[in-house]
Amino acid sequence: MTSATTMSSALEPAYRERLMHLAREVSFATGTRLFEEGRRADRFWIVRTGTVALDLRVPGRRAAVIETLGHGELVGWSWHFRPRLWHLGAEATSPVRAWEFDAEAVRTLCAEDSEFGRAIAVWIGQVVAQRLHASRVRLLDLYAPYGSGEPA
Repeated sequence: MTSATTMSSALEPAYRERLMHLAREVSFATGTRLFEEGRRADRFWIVRTGTVALDLRVPGRRAAVIETLGHGELVGWSWHFRPRLWHLGAEATSPVRAWEFDAEAVRTLCAEDSEFGRAIAVWIGQVVAQRLHASRVRLLDLYAPYGSGEPA
């Protein structure tokens, strides 16, 4: 993920501080599923330590790992958009420490302060665009006859 999509680079310090007031520290053991594609998205995380793999169900095949996220990266954006269902799945691939955020509380802050809400929306939009690109490249690498066509 590019540095422009980490919370520390995407949000101004005052907005980061407001968001962090809602954070709660959590830990996940290796192999823990954080969420499943198609289920209700009611929270999100920012990784402090460890790694989380994002995966996509592919009919007739194993789930494809789209991207692996680490320190400072956002895990989960589906909470921000209706119908608020996860578009991917996520699993801890190492022990993970993260900050967890209640999606409803964050959406409430966004509604109360339009500038804060705009900053959050721009950040989430950057993350979605990056994940869409990563998904496309990964699926082409896995399933296209000759890969993505990008030189090695």
